[in-house]
Amino acid sequence: MNHFLLWAALLGPVLLAEALLARHEVLAYGVGWRAPTSVLPKGVPYARGAAPDSPPNAYLVYLDGIGKRRFRDSRDGGLLVKALIKGAPELRVLGQVLPYSPLADPIADRPVWAWLRRRVGLLLFLHNVMQIFVAADHRYRPLYNRAVGGQIATQLRLAGYEPDSGVPVVLLSYSGGAQVATGAVEELHGQLGAPLLMITLGGFHNGANDLRGVQHLHRLTSASDPIERLGTWIFPQRWPLFRGSGWNRADRAGKITVHRLDPATHVGPRSYISRSAQLPDGRSHLARTADTVIELIRAHHGAPPAADDPKA
Repeated sequence: MNHFLLWAALLGPVLLAEALLARHEVLAYGVGWRAPTSVLPKGVPYARGAAPDSPPNAYLVYLDGIGKRRFRDSRDGGLLVKALIKGAPELRVLGQVLPYSPLADPIADRPVWAWLRRRVGLLLFLHNVMQIFVAADHRYRPLYNRAVGGQIATQLRLAGYEPDSGVPVVLLSYSGGAQVATGAVEELHGQLGAPLLMITLGGFHNGANDLRGVQHLHRLTSASDPIERLGTWIFPQRWPLFRGSGWNRADRAGKITVHRLDPATHVGPRSYISRSAQLPDGRSHLARTADTVIELIRAHHGAPPAADDPKA
């Protein structure tokens, strides 16, 4: 009990401070003190997969969950992105976008946070959790959406995307990345005029963002994922009662399709992206998730030509 009280006494002020500091970045963007960076670290490409000199079938932007702390993939060491590139070489994939930093400033590279990471690693996750709720807060949501939507649009241009080209953009989001993905729709549609397809994986979001710019949204979920369900409970805009919310309008328009990935869990050894958890057909959870995402994209935007196709 004494240890519990000690941790409560220590974490209480930390959580309060983090709740206040989480707003600083989006406010700094809003008043023009700082602009999002567009330069990636040496050795980090703007995209992988299909070559930029020939139009890919689609660009895929992966918005990771709260484990995302730097430009390089962190939740699973980039395994999901690698599986998508291997299984769908016709895609041009961006995995470096920072969903929890409106200024595209990786938290793990900031000196104070680097020090804390070595001592209290949980704080980095708490920071990103707080950022999700800032992005969902009606007072900050328009600024957050514009900042991260602009960050994604910039990264797409640097990866070779031509605005108004008609090449589809797929927003694949994990967990809290869904809050950012749904918020980026309006900015991406305005800046790029891109046809947008959205896929949420265990998506945690408030349902308030306008989804009229999305062609379709595929919701990948599991009965063993309580975190995904939590979002449907705690955010009123996800309740059927709130018919005017962006989520419910999209649902009534037939834009949302649910796909079950039972018995996957949100995190842990049986998660959606687990390499060790096996299905009855012999595939890992990671392989099934990657296969499902690729099938959905190809169903909307077509498969690449066969290798022996003379037009290939």
